[in-house]
Amino acid sequence: MVNFEWYRSFKAICKVGTLTGAAESLFISQPGISLHLSSLESYVGYKLFERTGRKMIPTEKGKVLYNFIVEPLLKLEEAEKHFQRSTEKNTPTVSVGMCFETFQITLEQYISTLPFNVIIRFGEYPEMLDQLEKGILDLIITPQKGNSQNIDHEAFSSENIVLIGGIETDDDEFKKLIEQKNSIEMETWLKQQKWYGTTGDMEHLLRFWQLNFNKHADFRPNYIVPNLNSIIRCLTGGEGLAIIPDFLCKKEVDEEKVKVIWEGFTKLTNTLYFGSRKKSQYDTEIELIKNLFKEVMIKI
Repeated sequence: MVNFEWYRSFKAICKVGTLTGAAESLFISQPGISLHLSSLESYVGYKLFERTGRKMIPTEKGKVLYNFIVEPLLKLEEAEKHFQRSTEKNTPTVSVGMCFETFQITLEQYISTLPFNVIIRFGEYPEMLDQLEKGILDLIITPQKGNSQNIDHEAFSSENIVLIGGIETDDDEFKKLIEQKNSIEMETWLKQQKWYGTTGDMEHLLRFWQLNFNKHADFRPNYIVPNLNSIIRCLTGGEGLAIIPDFLCKKEVDEEKVKVIWEGFTKLTNTLYFGSRKKSQYDTEIELIKNLFKEVMIKI
């Protein structure tokens, strides 16, 4: 008999493309994810993924299975959430969506202080907006606004996307090129460095490059790690470059473990929004989380 968690793990791997990323998104161990996948492949009788380098690509049969189960799986997850509500009538359960890095640096350390149950979900922003409107999520933290008339978006902070480097990175030549505004030589220097990126996410790099050099970034990072916080830890005390939101590395910059090398000729800034449905039974709980986020962002 198929275990529901096998399907949940399969969906997560399809979304993020790695066992490590899927494990982090579901808060389970990588061996656990691997066991779920091997069990599901054994059950269906064929391989669901092609292992190509650092990425797991669904096979054609894997794609068919994903398309077949994704909607029923979302409905089951929603049923799971409502069941929890009915069995814990005196304690509300609020589902919050955000990116993994934002959770780690903001809500993670305070979540045990909240006087109600919380389910944290990670995913892509369009997916979270869709789940918010469907009632699967109650609150999301996002730099993207949707068009739904049923969703309120409240701006509460902003982030600058910056070029950072390990403290040992020799950027003296680059600083001179910035002063000269020699974009051609700047681009050449940057491409000669060692770069860090995350699995399946090049958005910050691509947007920063397009804004400042007016062209597509035609290179790939040398080192692909699970998430942006992993990049910061890898750069700490060493060499290399990455483009990330500034608030994620403020502590390390203040402690001189990494450094901001360039903010760009034109700053790339994202406004961060709270997204919530206009009609919710958890207004009090949502407001408490919002206030907590605002306090944390001020401290950062």
